Amino acid sequence: MKLNIKNTSELALPPGSRDAVFWDDDIAGFGIRIRAGGSRNWVYRYRIGKKQRAIKLGSANAVPLTVARKNASELAAKIALGADPALDKETARSEADNTFGVLAHQYLEARKSKWRPKSRAHVTRHLLKYAKPLHRLPITAVSQRNVANLLASVTKESGEPTSNHVRSSLSSLFSWVIKEGIRLPEGNIVAYTNKHEQKSRDRVLTDAELKVIWDACRDDDFGAIIKLLILTGQRENEIGGLHWDEVHDEQVLLPGERTKNGRTHVVPLSEPANAILARFQSNHRTYVFGSVDTGFTGWGYAKRQFDARIAKARKPLPHWVIHDLRRTAVTRMAELGVQPHIIEAVVNHVSGHKGGVVGIYNRATYDKEKREALNLWAEHVMALVEGRKAVVVAMKRGA
Repeated sequence: MKLNIKNTSELALPPGSRDAVFWDDDIAGFGIRIRAGGSRNWVYRYRIGKKQRAIKLGSANAVPLTVARKNASELAAKIALGADPALDKETARSEADNTFGVLAHQYLEARKSKWRPKSRAHVTRHLLKYAKPLHRLPITAVSQRNVANLLASVTKESGEPTSNHVRSSLSSLFSWVIKEGIRLPEGNIVAYTNKHEQKSRDRVLTDAELKVIWDACRDDDFGAIIKLLILTGQRENEIGGLHWDEVHDEQVLLPGERTKNGRTHVVPLSEPANAILARFQSNHRTYVFGSVDTGFTGWGYAKRQFDARIAKARKPLPHWVIHDLRRTAVTRMAELGVQPHIIEAVVNHVSGHKGGVVGIYNRATYDKEKREALNLWAEHVMALVEGRKAVVVAMKRGA
């Protein structure tokens, strides 16, 4: 029969049937399906090779016959050109399920065992916080323009270095998605976005700047960490994540899993460094610092508050980052006469004297020399912040 408004409204299930389809004479494969539960839906069936497929065109109670017939006619035209509408619809539904947010969580879960805790925290923040505007988009629908706009916003709010880091995390995510078998029409679109030119990190703080930073430290976790970073020259995550069982006998013993190069590292503690740690009590905690027993967190917020306090009290310091404290300690120890291989041992670098074949055979840890170097540096720092002359002489360089 040719389906029309009148006869489709009068159609009913044959006696004893629970499901029946009534086909239209004009458009092959177009019909109305009626079920015992009362549902009435427009349907379109077609064949691709030996496979028969069906598409529901909507409820007959909501979609007018003229609209359903038009949609069926358009599908027939697409099939004649070799398309497979049902498969396209299934693919579209699958792509809609693969949103940026869903895949970002899957990526973080898949990669978490490959990253150090700090790296994992950074990438998690990049993808779940900074990239949140992309979360609801299907990954295949994220455009180069979407990413470019996101990075521009991050640059405005958090600066060029952070924008570059977010870009790197986004690029790694898209590469992983492709390797997981999800076809992205334009490939890794992040690779086509602009990257800010980063200046080399060579900031060494002056003595005056070092004193300003020291004086701005309060008797809280962040203040203690900053002072310890100045005095020891270690990495921020090593001090911020310090465990109580790593502190003993006037030194810190960092296990390999907590150091960048994977090697156990001994950090002798000068008298001022010991005095700072003595203000804290373990109270059955695992970590020395942190409001909860997980190590210090909230670096960005603490640093912004710290800089704001300096700016309010005096002229703001030129831009500096926490890692500058490590570079400053290395540079100043060299100026005080500490030999390069001792400085490398102090900061646990595997290069120069300890790198390559020489490093394989030279296993000396220079504990005595490291303690002398850090004591020398601590005396220089304390004389600086106390406004007096240092009572030690610079170490003599070897020939």
